[in-house]
Amino acid sequence: MRYMFLMYSQETVEGPSPEEVDYLIRTHSALIEEMRRKGVLVGFEGLKGSHTATTVRPDGTGVQFIVTDGPFAETKERLAGYYILDCRDLDEAIEWAKRIPTSCKGRSGSIEIRPVADLPEPAT
Repeated sequence: MRYMFLMYSQETVEGPSPEEVDYLIRTHSALIEEMRRKGVLVGFEGLKGSHTATTVRPDGTGVQFIVTDGPFAETKERLAGYYILDCRDLDEAIEWAKRIPTSCKGRSGSIEIRPVADLPEPAT
C-alpha cells in the first residue's frame, strides 16, 4: 500500500541555520538512499515556506471562490514536504516515519501518515 508522509516543521522568520540545513540535507539524503535500496520510495519533494502559499476555497455560494495569500491555517508549523512510500502495512509506514529527520529525537516537527487513495483513471 502506498502511504504519504506529510512532514511538518517549525517555521521561523530567520529560517534554519546553515548547520541545520547541512544536517537535514545529509540525513534526508541518507534516508532517501536507503528507501531506494529497499524499493519503497515512490516520490518525495520539499516545499518552499508557507509565505509562498496561495489558498483557494469556495465562498459559500457554490459559484465563486476566495483566493488568499498564505496558508489556510495560522500555525507555527508548516507543511515542509512529503514522501510517498510503498509499504507492506501501516506498521512499516510508522517505522519509516520515525526515521524521517523532521521528527527525530530533539526536533519539534511531526509526520502525518495517510494512505494514498487508489482512484480510477479519468475518462479521456
